[in-house]
Amino acid sequence: MVESEFQEGNYDDRGKMRENLKKDMEELLEKMENLTVRATQMVYDCIAIRTNPDLTNAMQHLEDAFLRCKDQMEKKGQEMLME
Repeated sequence: MVESEFQEGNYDDRGKMRENLKKDMEELLEKMENLTVRATQMVYDCIAIRTNPDLTNAMQHLEDAFLRCKDQMEKKGQEMLME
C-alpha cells in the first residue's frame, strides 16, 4: 500500500513537471517569435534605408513633427486641466 501511494506521488510530480515544462517551452517559443519579428523588422528597415537614403531624412522629419505635436497636445491638456 505504501508502494502504491509512493508511485502515485511520483506520477503527480511527473505530471506537474510536464505541465511546468510545457508552460516554460510555450513561453520560450513566444519570446523567440517576438525576437524573430523584431529582427525581421530591423532587417527590413536597414534594407529600406540603404536602398533609399531619402527615407532616413523623411523619417527624421516625421519624428520631429510627431514630437512637436505631442508637446503641443501635452501643453493644451495642461491648460485644460488648469481651467
